[in-house]
Amino acid sequence: MSKLIEKQLNSTSVFDGVLLHVKKDEIELPNGRKSVREYIKHPGAVCVIPIDGDGNVIIERQYRYPVGEILIEIPAGKLNSREEDPEDACRRELREETGYVAGKLTYLGFFYPSPAYTDERIYMYMAEELSLGERELDDDEFIDVERIPFETLYGEVIAGNIRDIKTQACVLRAKELLKK
Repeated sequence: MSKLIEKQLNSTSVFDGVLLHVKKDEIELPNGRKSVREYIKHPGAVCVIPIDGDGNVIIERQYRYPVGEILIEIPAGKLNSREEDPEDACRRELREETGYVAGKLTYLGFFYPSPAYTDERIYMYMAEELSLGERELDDDEFIDVERIPFETLYGEVIAGNIRDIKTQACVLRAKELLKK
């Protein structure tokens, strides 16, 4: 395995933004040659599949500027820092975006959405025993919240109609958990 490891020789900050921090590293390849890796440092994120007592998923419709589309997604958001507890971030994002509070939260694991160019980790949760409160959207967030039966959403994922990967991954994990 160690024959696959690349070694960082030096690192340069290319861009330091509000959300993204772009790095350019000179590395040594396993064969001893040198190369360059450009990548994005990200604090991490959470996503949550909230399922109500009737088996409906609370979903969001949100315009995503980079792709120019309104996407169907589950609630999600970034960690405020790499040190923030993902469960705390999950509860915050669920409440802020949908108004729902989870009585029960189940950790479903994490994944790397694009490991070729970012170190972002997305932590997945399933929320149950929901109670509705007030939403607290950020000033730049415009989100429609809807309910959809879990099996309908699962069918849309399988049919390829849900393009958001965090929603796909979380729905598939939740489906396996709910079978048990």
